[in-house]
Amino acid sequence: MSTLHRADIASAKRIVVKVGSSSISGDQAATIDAIVSALADVHARGTEVVLVSSGAIATALPLLSLEGRPTDLATQQAAAAVGQNVLMWRYQTSLDRFGVLAGQVLLTAGDLENATPRSNARRAMERLLGLRILPIVNENDTVATHEIRFGDNDRLAALVAELIGADALVLLSDIENLYTRPPGQPGARAIERVTFGDDLSGYEFGSVVVNSVGTGGAATKVSAARLATAAGVGVLVTSAARVADALSGAPIGTWFEPDPRATPATPTGPVRTAPTSANLPVAAADAPAGSAEPVDTLG
Repeated sequence: MSTLHRADIASAKRIVVKVGSSSISGDQAATIDAIVSALADVHARGTEVVLVSSGAIATALPLLSLEGRPTDLATQQAAAAVGQNVLMWRYQTSLDRFGVLAGQVLLTAGDLENATPRSNARRAMERLLGLRILPIVNENDTVATHEIRFGDNDRLAALVAELIGADALVLLSDIENLYTRPPGQPGARAIERVTFGDDLSGYEFGSVVVNSVGTGGAATKVSAARLATAAGVGVLVTSAARVADALSGAPIGTWFEPDPRATPATPTGPVRTAPTSANLPVAAADAPAGSAEPVDTLG
């Protein structure tokens, strides 16, 4: 059930939530507890929720005594390796209060562009959701290169929402709404709703922001929203401080209506568990003629 209206988020069956580095790192690290509390409430009402979380590199900066985000790839990869570990620990420690288990999913752009890893990623997340585990997704910065990166986790979140057939995508930011031009400039107006296909060329969203802890900005959120809504997924952009209100369908933030003609992806259905010795899969070469499903080998 795709959410056509902001209020429909309260009854959505499957939601993807994305949070940026600046909302959960440094002085804002305590925000993790508030975000987790809101996600746990959604989880408790039976909704399937996936969290796409930036913040691995930002989390590692003080631990590695780095004053700002590293510019060379090797140090970024090393920082991501350290920070991802700590970030997951913080999420799981907070989730322990509600008896919810998290599962880490690290992806590269290639994983979602190529059929086999894309299918495997989708199956893994379907199985996690089926087990009532909360998947926490991030870009695999430890192995990603500049050439194969998503560019920002807003886009990653949109692709994940499309991949698993989510009903809604919530992009958490530092501000409660998107504006027609940068907030503070004369004439800037909050944008409450964007109908699918609306011409936004007259608005000034600015270029991608690269700050001391991450990348992003209004422009990336608009681009991600366009990507998700074209796949039939409604998108809400609002502040991390309003996450509980956002997930309850409150009239806040900027709502991007999905394409009403789109056919959202459907869940993969029952996911096969590992075969037992008494029920081994037929080898691909020996499969009956006309067999539609390839046999997967998981190492």
